[in-house]
Amino acid sequence: MNQPLVSIICLSYNHSEFVAEAISSVLGQNYPNIELIVVDDGSSDDSRQVIEEYIKGTDSKFIVLEKNVGNCKAFNKGFRKSKGDFIIDLAADDVLLPDRVMEGISSFNKNDIGVHFCNTVFIDINGNETGYHFEHNKDGKLMQEVPQGDVYIDLIERYFISPPTMMIRREVLEELDGYDETLLYEDFDFWIRSSRNWKYGYTDKVLVKKRILDNSHSKSQFQFRSSHQKSTLAVCQKIKALNRTVDENQALRRRCWYEIKQCIRQGNFSLIPYFMRLLFV
Repeated sequence: MNQPLVSIICLSYNHSEFVAEAISSVLGQNYPNIELIVVDDGSSDDSRQVIEEYIKGTDSKFIVLEKNVGNCKAFNKGFRKSKGDFIIDLAADDVLLPDRVMEGISSFNKNDIGVHFCNTVFIDINGNETGYHFEHNKDGKLMQEVPQGDVYIDLIERYFISPPTMMIRREVLEELDGYDETLLYEDFDFWIRSSRNWKYGYTDKVLVKKRILDNSHSKSQFQFRSSHQKSTLAVCQKIKALNRTVDENQALRRRCWYEIKQCIRQGNFSLIPYFMRLLFV
């Protein structure tokens, strides 16, 4: 089988409790051609010492940022140092199962896709399993259809991909010039911009463990007056510019109505007029 280089960019911010397990999951992949790049995004705990100790004697690269710059900028710094034909963005509190990379390469070899994703099991702070992103019934069949191929409209309307499960063709990120560093979070914007020109492929296997913490980045998006909604608005404005069809515009309207409701719940009333303007596309 073709074995191109896969770069795994592990982003750590005050993850000293978990980063060793994340690194170990990369070094333990059943795939030989991996480049590990760890980026410490200005941690104030002892993450740096843990990382340095754990990658000692390996070919891993370690990028230390003196101040916290956020996920988008930190990832881009790692990406620009990478050489892989495929990229995985791994948070330091998540875990790759041993076959993650091998399954991704197999899918890329068989399909004309830009992004590969899979199922994930959720774990708590102690590593206990709490559920799955895509549930199956007692007969082992998926309880919901997972979109594949051209998923642009699907991604406008709803979040259905677990971010740490993505494996990305390098050309996709180069075309986008990495993540948008003006945003507070990366996944929605990446999904929209990449799916405009690239197809997505799904493997119905649990290949990643996603840790759910009380102070997680994803949970902060739903806090009162969350600043994340400004980034969501910016992505919706990009969607307006990218849309080509009536169906895509209708999907944007449904998204905006959803976001308006979120603005009301979270007290971000000043953003509502901007979402309202996008209803008339």
